[in-house]
Amino acid sequence: MNSRQRRGVILLLLSVLCALGAFAGVLSVVNDVKSKVGPEVTAYRLRAEVEPYTPLTAAQFEKISMPERWLSPTAVRDLAEIRGKIAVTTLRPGSLLQTDMIVERPALQPGEQEVAILIDAATGVAGKITAGARVNVYATFEGEREGAPDQSKIIVTNARVLDVGELTALKPDENDRGREPTDAVPITFALSALDAQRITYAESFAERVRLALVAPGGDSAVPDEDRTYELAKDK
Repeated sequence: MNSRQRRGVILLLLSVLCALGAFAGVLSVVNDVKSKVGPEVTAYRLRAEVEPYTPLTAAQFEKISMPERWLSPTAVRDLAEIRGKIAVTTLRPGSLLQTDMIVERPALQPGEQEVAILIDAATGVAGKITAGARVNVYATFEGEREGAPDQSKIIVTNARVLDVGELTALKPDENDRGREPTDAVPITFALSALDAQRITYAESFAERVRLALVAPGGDSAVPDEDRTYELAKDK
């Protein structure tokens, strides 16, 4: 073997050694990345914004996979966890669902009844009353006889809202043909037996029923003498 051939063999060996070194380096980097990333697990991401106190459904989330080490310990990994739950705050699109974002849907307390009535969307809800809210219920009535003054009454105070349903278009009945069709929202309350009677009476016989949102922690008590209003008596 002459000197030129020896140099060729040496260069070939050096090339092989360099290739092996590069392969080992790449393998080391890949292993290091794998060790840092770890195995992938299931998580759930919000498809669209969810309002506070809104009941949760599987359709509101999309299933994704991501490294376990990047996932918070409070992340929801099984959608069965949302059954019977509501959002405790506004859930933004693209956010990962966490257990501290959801709470159990409010349940009936002893002595309470679940009562649902239709509330005019324009005058009674305005998109701001949600499940878990507390409201005062106002109703306006015509005078009991000709010449008697119309009255506004506070029918129920501090009523607890369990659920706000979907917007529904209502057609006027035969006695109200002059009225335009209105949009109403079914509102479900947790009420005592007496308050349930009051609110269903108002739905059936009042000219209008309105809901007034009570501030969290606020005092919703109204003295009896202030529960009925007549314009003529306003000083």
